[in-house]
Formats: sequence, structure tokens, C-alpha cells
Amino acid sequence: MNKVPMTVDGEKSLRKELEQLKSVERPEVIAAIAEAREHGDLKENAEYHAAREQQGFIEGRIQEIEGKLSVSQVIDVTKLPKTGKVIFGVTVDLINLDNDEDVRYRIVGEDEADIKSGRISVTSPIARALIGKDEGDVVVVKTPGGDVEYEIASVEHL
Repeated sequence: MNKVPMTVDGEKSLRKELEQLKSVERPEVIAAIAEAREHGDLKENAEYHAAREQQGFIEGRIQEIEGKLSVSQVIDVTKLPKTGKVIFGVTVDLINLDNDEDVRYRIVGEDEADIKSGRISVTSPIARALIGKDEGDVVVVKTPGGDVEYEIASVEHL
């Protein structure tokens, strides 16, 4: 199976969520199910059904996180040589050559992407256009609104 790239922060975040689910939320929902069972008839017990539904969600999320971690390849960009080349995990400062706007993105794994926080997925069109390019290069990104040209101002290993 192919490994999926993930940043160190992304792995920490998933492991923290997994620990929370296993050590806090799972025991709470098990206690809620036990308490709801004590109320009698399970067919008409809304608390019981809600707790069972929550349990299903928690167990599903635990399996999902464990699956993601099992196929992940954690890449610590701070330990890689700083070559000025755009690779997974770097933070890139770009200049939009059409309107001179500056944008800053960190190239992360799919699960870590959050455009509002400046984190874009390695599989996004802009990241795919940037990977392998060097500081000072001009790249053309195909967007739904047409092609956009960016100059790579800097590449940082943060």
C-alpha cells in the first residue's frame, strides 16, 4: 500500500484526537449506555439510542484515525536540507503576478489542509504546480477562473 505523506504536526494532532477518543469519550459513552439500560425498555429509550449512535461514531473515528496513521509517512521538513526547492511540508511565499498580491501556503497532507489557516493539500492544483520548483521560478496554476501566474518568493522549512 502506498504511504500517505503527513507532517509532524498532523501526526501529533491525530494521535491527540485518538487518545481523547480512547481515554475520555469512549468510557463516557459506555457509561451513558449502561445508565440508559438501567432505565428499562430499550425500544423507547431515546437516551440509549443516542448513546449507541455516539458510540458508533466514536468507534468509526478511532478506526479511521488508526487506519490513517498506519499508512502515513511522517515527514519532518525541518530535518531536510534547505535547497530552495518546493517539497512536501515547506512553507511557500508566492507573489501573484496578475495583481501583486502576496500569499503564503504550507504544503501538507490531505487531512491537514485548511485554506483559512494557509495549509494546502499536497494534491491541490496549486501544490502540484509548485512541487519541484525553486525559489524565483514562475509557475502557472490552472484554476476554474483561468490560469494564474505566481512567482515563488521564498521556500521555508518551518
